[in-house]
This record gives sequence, C-alpha cells and structure tokens, in this order.
Amino acid sequence: MIGMDYEQIHKEIINFRDDRGWKKYHNLKDLALSLNLEASEVLEIFQWKKTDHKLSDEEQKHLEDELADTLIYAFYMCDKLGVNPYDIIQSKLNVNNNRKWNFDD
Repeated sequence: MIGMDYEQIHKEIINFRDDRGWKKYHNLKDLALSLNLEASEVLEIFQWKKTDHKLSDEEQKHLEDELADTLIYAFYMCDKLGVNPYDIIQSKLNVNNNRKWNFDD
C-alpha cells in the first residue's frame, strides 16, 4: 500500500478502529497520551546509543513501525478535530516561513 493518499489512509485507520470497537476510547486526551507513548517508543530505539550509531535493518524496521504508530495516533487526533493533517502542516509551514530565528553559530 505504498503511496496511499490521506483519504485512503484515513479510511483504512478508521475501519481498523471501528472493526475493533475502539471508537469509544478515542477522545482527544487518550489519543494524545497514546501518541506520546508511541513517540517514547521511538526514543527507546536510540536510548544509550552513540549519536552516530548506524541502525541495523531490524532497528530501522522497528523505527518505521513506531513512527507509523505515532503518525496513526496523530491522524486519529486530526479525525477527532475534523481537520486534514496535510492542511494543518501547510498552515504551520506558512507560519514558520514568516518566523525568524537567531542562531549563535
């Protein structure tokens, strides 16, 4: 399913949720907690490793899976808010493009 657009992904994750009867658990607070827990699993992959550590194939697959879990929860939150994640990313990019950062390099 490589190359799915947002509408396809949205349909798949909503069907997955609904087929399991999980909709009743999908409130913003619990989705935010779950998103954070999945993001913590991303961090665990790098815990105690050197900055230049090269991921093994197994570690990369694990990272991809945990990133997907994190994104899925973010998409569930977008669904709950009634927003398209691509639209809010674009909106934030527009804000960031007008911001200035000072660096001491």
